[in-house]
Amino acid sequence: MQTRLAAEVLYTGAVAAPNLVAGVDVSASRGRGTGTAAVVVVGYPGLEVVEVKVVRGEVEVPYIPGLLSFREAPLILKACEGLRVSPDLFLVDGQGVAHPRRLGLAAHLGLLLDTPTVGCAKSRLCGTHDTPGVERGSFVDLVDGEETIGAVVRTRTGTKPVYVSVGHRIDLPGAVHWVLACCRGYRLPEPARLAHQAAGGTLRR
Repeated sequence: MQTRLAAEVLYTGAVAAPNLVAGVDVSASRGRGTGTAAVVVVGYPGLEVVEVKVVRGEVEVPYIPGLLSFREAPLILKACEGLRVSPDLFLVDGQGVAHPRRLGLAAHLGLLLDTPTVGCAKSRLCGTHDTPGVERGSFVDLVDGEETIGAVVRTRTGTKPVYVSVGHRIDLPGAVHWVLACCRGYRLPEPARLAHQAAGGTLRR
């Protein structure tokens, strides 16, 4: 299924001036049980919170590397269905096409939502790369074989980089641009950072 769906991912598209940017994250234990999905929508460029949707429910698929979307997407979709607004761009705490079969969580969600989507992960799933410069905005290509599958981006000077990749309906330069444009002094872009807090129950309103 991943191989088939990966062929439908669009690596092109431009998000010129989004009004609303959503961050997505899920909090769940590694086994089966319950989980919490959060979608936080912010206005751009101010990044003020516009809407927060949190959904709790059963997680039926165990944690299996490379199959995260089958575990987390159902809860995320429920959260997205409850939104009153329609985001122009989704920033997902997970991989886009930087995935062995080119269909990480962000790419899978992008197809299901048919909305420009970017993967912004805290760790590498596949591929190799050089070390980016220490300054904010420095980045290097993430390469798997002869294919560039993402970028390793320093979003804050002196901190660990993040792994940015196309999710759907956006090109890689655009994905890197919007990750950096949505950062406000933290490692993760603000929508994804707030979604992480919301999923963990620590977001202050």
